[in-house]
Amino acid sequence: MDAGAPSSATLTASRRSLLRGALAILATAPLGAGAFAQGRPLSVLTTTAMLGDAARAVGGSRVAVTTLLGEGVDPHVYKPTRADTARMLSADMIVANGLHLEAQFKDAFEQIGRTKPVVLAGEALPRERLVSDEDYKDRFDPHVWMDPDLWKDVVLVIRDALKARDPAGARAYDDAGAAYAAEVAGVADYARTVLGSVPKERRVLVTAHDAFAYFARAFSFEVIGIQGVSTESEAGLRRIEEVVDLVVKRAIPAVFVEASVSDRNVLAVVEGSARRGHRLAVGPQLFSDSMGAPGTYEGTYLGMVDHNVTAIARALGGTAPATGRAGRLSQRGCRRPA
Repeated sequence: MDAGAPSSATLTASRRSLLRGALAILATAPLGAGAFAQGRPLSVLTTTAMLGDAARAVGGSRVAVTTLLGEGVDPHVYKPTRADTARMLSADMIVANGLHLEAQFKDAFEQIGRTKPVVLAGEALPRERLVSDEDYKDRFDPHVWMDPDLWKDVVLVIRDALKARDPAGARAYDDAGAAYAAEVAGVADYARTVLGSVPKERRVLVTAHDAFAYFARAFSFEVIGIQGVSTESEAGLRRIEEVVDLVVKRAIPAVFVEASVSDRNVLAVVEGSARRGHRLAVGPQLFSDSMGAPGTYEGTYLGMVDHNVTAIARALGGTAPATGRAGRLSQRGCRRPA
């Protein structure tokens, strides 16, 4: 076993802690009979598309899932509108990431949570499995979906929340949750294989903001975020010069833009490297705080991870099929940098 891997006893304790956390979040709101038993699916509103994908996979026909924050929307700075509040009030249950990801939703969650379950799925994870936020030492990095093995436990939080709200569907939620967790484990195995093919000296991921700390821990990469964990922070000239120094000295071949973050700072690093005589390619766009377009493979959690790890491996000199693990990726999206 890897020296850094948790023991089976630790994992068992973590799962007990996870379950207690999920139930504690639900304890403040009335549960009542499941909506499905009343002749309609349970109305579940999620903040992010990643959570929505998990809720659909686990809930199946027993749930009707809608998502507030769609493709390219930055959850760090998004402020809920009146229409958003109305949608939250009309849902049977709300599932959010928590950990300050949806920072502008805090007051709305507190008020709505008095009358219905508001599940902050990331906050139900054991604290020892979370990464501290470098900018705010009293907080944790919210980007837990970047580690598929950690995301499997988020799926369990959602499963248990659905079971608590709709006890009649417990068996269905258990079965679907296990099947979806197995799919997530499969894409995690693929990620370890293709990212492991990247030469060790090239396992440096330079991105627009620091959303990949869990990815780094899971796959033994070093991650350099030009901005901090939240996109509300701004990279100054000194920070950009620091990143330019790093990529030039270590001959890093590619830097990556993100779907939900401005590419301004990334392009500044590319230009600064060029002035120093180092050609820094811009790799394929990565999904960080949002997924791809609805209805596409990249618009699912499995497709999001497949795209990211395939693009990173190919851009940094590793071996990965152009169309990814499932053969469903756009070859253009995961092209090697020219």
